[in-house]
Amino acid sequence: MTAKISYDDVEVGTELPAQSFPVTRATLVRYAGASGDFNPIHWNEKFAVEVGLPDVIAHGMFTMAEAIRVVTDWAGDPGAVVEYGVRFTRPVVVPNDDKGAVIEVAAKVGAKLDDGRVRVDLVATSEGQKVLGMSRAVVQLA
Repeated sequence: MTAKISYDDVEVGTELPAQSFPVTRATLVRYAGASGDFNPIHWNEKFAVEVGLPDVIAHGMFTMAEAIRVVTDWAGDPGAVVEYGVRFTRPVVVPNDDKGAVIEVAAKVGAKLDDGRVRVDLVATSEGQKVLGMSRAVVQLA
């Protein structure tokens, strides 16, 4: 699969449209059902605090999945992402209120590679703190 964007039309430093992703406790429960990850740190505030967390936290894989949406939306084809990796640096804390949390994601082309591929570097934050480190995707462009 390849993206709908032409390799020739992209330069190093090209910024992808930034996006914000709201996360509520209900979102986490739905994700737990879909992923099968029912660890109580993702839905039980009392348990999360007892194990040393500030509150319920979003699943790491959920956070990772929300971040890559910036790239797949830009590319126009999720199958164009041929590599993706992150380091989890800080959890997304999700309070039990109507607002929940927000994951803010910005991305830009960090390098043009061989064979029509680019490396996209992502920055994901919540509450002003970086939640993913070394977040990079390789995308096959047209």
